[in-house]
Amino acid sequence: MTVYDIAVKLPSLDVLRDRCKALAVLERIIDRGEPYYTYTTQWGDDEAALMSNGSGDEWAVVFTAQGAFIRVFCHESPMTPYRDPDHELWPGLLDGIPPMFRPQVEEPAFDDDEGQFVATAVLWRRAGDDRWHAGEGIVFPPSRGPHDTDTDGSGMLAILLDDIVDRFVEFATDYYEIEVDRTAVEHIVAHRPLTGTVVQALNSSATLAEVRNDITIIGYPVEAA
Repeated sequence: MTVYDIAVKLPSLDVLRDRCKALAVLERIIDRGEPYYTYTTQWGDDEAALMSNGSGDEWAVVFTAQGAFIRVFCHESPMTPYRDPDHELWPGLLDGIPPMFRPQVEEPAFDDDEGQFVATAVLWRRAGDDRWHAGEGIVFPPSRGPHDTDTDGSGMLAILLDDIVDRFVEFATDYYEIEVDRTAVEHIVAHRPLTGTVVQALNSSATLAEVRNDITIIGYPVEAA
């Protein structure tokens, strides 16, 4: 999979935003440690969904008034800037990006310790666009073998596709080593108001009262107290 493959599968801006919030809500209810998926409505003047696996791989979706910008970094990708002594981005990664998204490329949170923007995949979509875009004419490195199916790390975004429920259940079962209530996951992905019953189905030691404030901050609906 490459950024071009994922670009044709990602949903509209509104649907993507809801799915990003759903992942953050599920994460908050199931686990209270270092978060894997988060969502903030206070990314400066914008909003952002963030993923970090704690091992050097991460992605971010920044939702602005003009659209959305996605940055992916996979530390094992052959397209990593660290393949090069000068930490240059892979050729073509930002070709054609509209000026309105340049502030995201200059965002310090996406820089390395030397203040350079690092990414292995970049996508964007303006509010009026009918599809997602990526850098023009990227020539990807040759496959390193039959198991090298995610050249630029964009496959990490696959959990945001239409089979998000199945993918999250599989992820949580493997990552947290728990049985996950699929119906509860469907409820949250559908963006229906969070209830105490759903919270308990996902984590019997959690209550709606305990998570209400954090869920509200994410911008996800919660049933009235």
